[in-house]
Amino acid sequence: MKMNELQKLSTEDLVKKERELREEMGKISFQHKIRPLENTARIGQIRRDIARICTLRNQKDVQ
Repeated sequence: MKMNELQKLSTEDLVKKERELREEMGKISFQHKIRPLENTARIGQIRRDIARICTLRNQKDVQ
């Protein structure tokens, strides 16, 4: 996701999106341990999206 798309979301939506991404990350990493993934770059994309969401949540908490 792009940062400007995430900025439009409320704090509750950010929490919900982070939870979904963490679940997806768990499923993908489990699948990767069983057999090689076709798109291993997705793991990095999910990590970056989670980091973006955490950054936005911290910024909103400060303001």
